[in-house]
Amino acid sequence: MTSVKEFRVESEPTATELGRGRFVFTDQYSVFDWGEMPDHVPKKGASLCTMGAYNFELLAERDVPTHYAGVYRTAEGESDSDDIPVALEECDEPPTEMAIELTQVPDLPYLGDGEYDYDAYHDAAGENYLIPLEIVFRNTVPIGSSLRSRGSPAEYGVELDADDADLDGDGWPDEVVDLPEPVVEFSTKYEEQDRYLIREEAERMAGVADLDALESVALAVNDVLNERAEERGFVHEDGKIECLYHDGEIEVADVAGTFDENRFSYEGQELSKEVVRQYYKRTDPEWVAAVSEAKSRAREAGVADWRTLCEREPSSLPAEVLDAVSDLYAAGTNAYTGREWFDAPDVADAVDAVRDL
Repeated sequence: MTSVKEFRVESEPTATELGRGRFVFTDQYSVFDWGEMPDHVPKKGASLCTMGAYNFELLAERDVPTHYAGVYRTAEGESDSDDIPVALEECDEPPTEMAIELTQVPDLPYLGDGEYDYDAYHDAAGENYLIPLEIVFRNTVPIGSSLRSRGSPAEYGVELDADDADLDGDGWPDEVVDLPEPVVEFSTKYEEQDRYLIREEAERMAGVADLDALESVALAVNDVLNERAEERGFVHEDGKIECLYHDGEIEVADVAGTFDENRFSYEGQELSKEVVRQYYKRTDPEWVAAVSEAKSRAREAGVADWRTLCEREPSSLPAEVLDAVSDLYAAGTNAYTGREWFDAPDVADAVDAVRDL
């Protein structure tokens, strides 16, 4: 089980063949890598499943290979009302279950002192496996982005006005910055603490999958999402994909282009789980600080699971915040897909409701 969706196996993958399974999207959410948080967000699971299926079908139209195999029709108040996967357009209600192809995911042994045994992973995986990387693409650099601390504006082709004095501590403008070209980065997938990788590390972790090909797939996904976002009045700021490798081909796996995997904005307001992340920073800074401290202590001590070192638990969200976030997911999905799946406010009204949370 992941923190936001359940994973069901219907036929196991083998060393050479893909299996079959499904994602069951829940209303759980996770911020700061915590895992399941105290509350659930109504309509969130159906929103993510619907938006993810919509994007997978857009990618298929552009000949981008994915592991998507349709969604399951769900009658209101029921689940699994039809056990044959269909295209999203054949659903009358927003789905919560997605059919997918499965690949092998071997154990990634922890060696201690922050080191993991990727050789063992690939020895077990052969040439049918989930690539143990997240491929991140960025179109903008918002305030608070980790990219600011890992490089200067000039390194990413950003030209600054000579008289621009409003710079943050890393030398970036104190506002959202548009990148002249998308930036692609690689980060770890299965390590307890995510970290960005230099190219040589990413190549080793990717196994037989070609890193340039992974980058090309990520840029193709990014282009599709950028185009759809612009059509519907959104700005697609950044996101990530995961990929599998099978029979010499790379396929997009997991889910792509949702408000959990990606950051979108609408009329200058974030429309993603970033809203919840920023709310916790403002209202429960002690827990956010405790998470950061626990991660640092785990790195120093060579402990794999930093959560065992965290001395605080996250607080619950007030009902009005949960309602506003629920409306944001539902209204955003309606607007992005161009179909009224949910009884939700207009996206502009939903965005206005979270501005001052």
